[in-house]
Amino acid sequence: MSGPRASGVFTALRTQLQEAATEFAGGPDALEGILLGMVDDVDRAVREPLEIFPVCHHSPASALAMARRLREKHPKVVYLELCEDMAPLLTELRNCRLPVAVQAFAGDIDGFPQEWAPLSVVAPITEASAEYQAIAYALDTPGVELVLVDRSSDHVFQWDEAARTDGTSTEAEEAPKAEEAALHGEAVGVGIGDLRPRFAELEEHLLRHGKVRHWSEWWHQYVEVPLGDSDHDTYRQVMFLIGSLFRRLAPGEGDRVRVDEDRERYMWTRMREHMAATGTDPEDCLYVCGAFHAASRVEEFGVDGRSDSFTVSPRTATTWQYGLIPSSHAAIEAQFGLAPGSVSIAATQWQKSLKRTRVQPYRLEGQAGARASRAKRAPHAAAPAVPAPATDRLSGFLQRPPVLDGLDEAELLGWSVDIVRAARRNGYLASTADAIAVFETSILLAGMRDRAKPTPYDFQDAAVTCIEKDRVPGRRDVRRLVEIMMGGDRIGQVGYEALPPLARNVYDRLEPLGLKLQQRGVQRALLDMAGRPELEACSDVLWMLRRLMPAAAARPIMGERRLGERSIQESWDLALGTHQRALIELGYEGVSIEQVLEQRLRREAYGPQATTAGVLAAVEDSLLYLRSGRLADELGTHALKVLSAERTVDGAPEVLRRARTLLAYYRTSRPELPAWIESFVRTGYAHYCTLLPTAFRDEDATVGQVAAMLGFLFSMESLALSLGCDRRQLELAVAQSHPEDPSKTALLWAAQVQLGTLSRAQLRARCDALLDNPLVVPSYPRYLNGFVHALEPVPGLADVVVEAVSNAFGRLPDTVLLPWLPLLITTLRKGAADLAPLLIREAGRVFPGRLQALDTWVPPWRQPQEDPFAASRSRLTATAAQAPRGAALLAAHPATCDAVAGLLGCEDGWQQQGSSAMPHAGATLLAAHPAACDAVAELLGCDGGWVPAGDAGAPGTALAAGHPAAAEALEALLADA
Repeated sequence: MSGPRASGVFTALRTQLQEAATEFAGGPDALEGILLGMVDDVDRAVREPLEIFPVCHHSPASALAMARRLREKHPKVVYLELCEDMAPLLTELRNCRLPVAVQAFAGDIDGFPQEWAPLSVVAPITEASAEYQAIAYALDTPGVELVLVDRSSDHVFQWDEAARTDGTSTEAEEAPKAEEAALHGEAVGVGIGDLRPRFAELEEHLLRHGKVRHWSEWWHQYVEVPLGDSDHDTYRQVMFLIGSLFRRLAPGEGDRVRVDEDRERYMWTRMREHMAATGTDPEDCLYVCGAFHAASRVEEFGVDGRSDSFTVSPRTATTWQYGLIPSSHAAIEAQFGLAPGSVSIAATQWQKSLKRTRVQPYRLEGQAGARASRAKRAPHAAAPAVPAPATDRLSGFLQRPPVLDGLDEAELLGWSVDIVRAARRNGYLASTADAIAVFETSILLAGMRDRAKPTPYDFQDAAVTCIEKDRVPGRRDVRRLVEIMMGGDRIGQVGYEALPPLARNVYDRLEPLGLKLQQRGVQRALLDMAGRPELEACSDVLWMLRRLMPAAAARPIMGERRLGERSIQESWDLALGTHQRALIELGYEGVSIEQVLEQRLRREAYGPQATTAGVLAAVEDSLLYLRSGRLADELGTHALKVLSAERTVDGAPEVLRRARTLLAYYRTSRPELPAWIESFVRTGYAHYCTLLPTAFRDEDATVGQVAAMLGFLFSMESLALSLGCDRRQLELAVAQSHPEDPSKTALLWAAQVQLGTLSRAQLRARCDALLDNPLVVPSYPRYLNGFVHALEPVPGLADVVVEAVSNAFGRLPDTVLLPWLPLLITTLRKGAADLAPLLIREAGRVFPGRLQALDTWVPPWRQPQEDPFAASRSRLTATAAQAPRGAALLAAHPATCDAVAGLLGCEDGWQQQGSSAMPHAGATLLAAHPAACDAVAELLGCDGGWVPAGDAGAPGTALAAGHPAAAEALEALLADA
């Protein structure tokens, strides 16, 4: 490049740099090659017939130079470094309030790894940017064509796989993590002129010798200010030089350099194709690109570059959708690694430069907050001026001493007064003395940094030093207050006409609320469905937005939505304008929120990571928000497959809770249960019976998960048995369970009590044995943890659990109890916090309600147990002499005897008491089955045995004759009833 093609324009500069390299390096070496190569890059870019306009990302100096050049040159074609597939959206910028970002979004990807989804590419646009000036000029000037020449959004991820992790620079460590800084989400940023040293040592050297803290301040001080009033040729050559410097000193990052060069090949190939197809003269074109790409050295560079050496790869099958999303200064700073407040300071500098230079900028017609542009009202009909031959402007610029801008005391004094006023409003004890201190400290810092005029960054440091002191009394610190005072974090808005159909549909359906939902901030919505039934539709929309969007976008204050319940009044805090980006991205997924919600429910249910609990949650949401029985049945049927494939019990608690909720809903809202939920109960009963022994032994399975399994088995048992399940499967599963963990052991005991294989008396005895064993006492809280979890499947054991806890407090000495008590509290709080209310209610029922009664109170489990038949026996003993023996019991209740006789097929009827035909006919049934009579007698506590028939006073039943006490007891019980 520096051989025969080099021109003689920069001969003097080459000679000076060569001499400097020889003097400082002691002879020709790499330094000379770098310095002369930079001059060659500038020479090559200047001599290119197609005018290259280098810019820096969101630079006021670039925007000012762009506005000047467009009014001088009047190009017919503007080539812009921006993703070519974003071109149709640029016309919608006139319906928005800047800053906004052009976004390409792909939710369903094909050709990329699924873990990358969703893919998002954004290109933020501010008014103080060169790209906006070019766009506004091209769109509002008749006869001007705007052509985007950069790679497509699909190629962004094809070529640069590191974009998923390296979407921002490294200077964002101080960026605020505020809501405004997250407006772009996790999108990959694409901007014009990402100009920053890639050589860390170079950036550190520039910051140290420039006496600045970060790159944004260095650029403002040493590039923005000197180039603000420079002419067009000087601006271009300086930007070419900076781009070449950063390019030649970039480290050998193979992938990143390859992507940069491919982008340059792509852009030059597209421009040559367009000029060949349209016959456009390169002199009538303007190529707007970043200064880093302007100093390109690829073979495809220029109008006469090679055209057969680069092949563009085809796009993948991914379907991309496009839209505009709101942006902000903080979001741009966070995404592109700029210092906090730098974009706001640049916007302020842009306005000051316009007033100082009287340059008329370009603005899109009809844009919110913009005045009418003169580009359309006064079209450029004159022929462009003949370009003057290139001259060396670099030598003079590099040798010129820095222009000292005089101190503007009025401006600095106004800043000092304003920051003190803002600090007092935010809780700082600032006064006039602080304003004077800030004023003087700003001048002092500027002098220490070799500046005649304090920059906004100097003023910011001075304000922090003089006002903030040792603490921040309010929500904002002084640094943030200075950023707000210098221009603030301007947040853009996408207009109604530029919104996707879904977003417009949402605003239309919420119109009966009478709120300006497109405005930022929180608005209160009151819905009285009883008085205005038409608001029910708004309520449905709000609940779906609550499900799909961030929590702060639609937050219910009053009212709830549950299965089988509907609120008659609701109150909402709505911030749809603040979360406009999330609403716009919903529009990429469908044309209505119902469609988007159904698609998301299907993805959640059929995804590779779907669990049974997640599928049941999708079923519940489909009934709750969509009222779709068809979708609920489909997802419920899929839940059976997911449950059968699971081999762990991690989701058992959630499965139990959601299965109970759905079962209760279907029982109250439908005449019969759906087939899928019957199959789910039947399958779940067998599934959890199979996993139960393993779960008791598995160390990874928690006691809460095992308790949820038992809760499902016991609570669904009646329905499962009616559907054909076998209870013996549960009994065998419990019998095969042999846990080692104390919590699971206590849970197993509770299950045995529920099944009847362990009595409550035996359970109490085991608890007493645990307290009597000093080796087991330290682990007794874990047993209690298991008992408390047992209240889930066996809530009837609440009294036993209260008794176990009370016995521990009553029997253990303080030396054992006090060290043991914190472990008990933490164990119960961590593992059984949701079951504690049931335990507390049972304790409140058992314990006395007054403190005075506690001294004389005796626990129920320590009171002597009374015989339930003692009163009957004493009453029978007193009247035994007068009570006639015989068939008194059967005669007193003939209907019962007739029913038993009919059941057994006895049709002989009643015999007369005095009949001698069959003196013992009444005892036929009991005499034929003595074992039954013996069982009844044993149940009633009658151990006297059979009485011979001859000893009885009169013929009668076998029960009365053989067991007179038993017969009398039964008769007394029936009489009491």
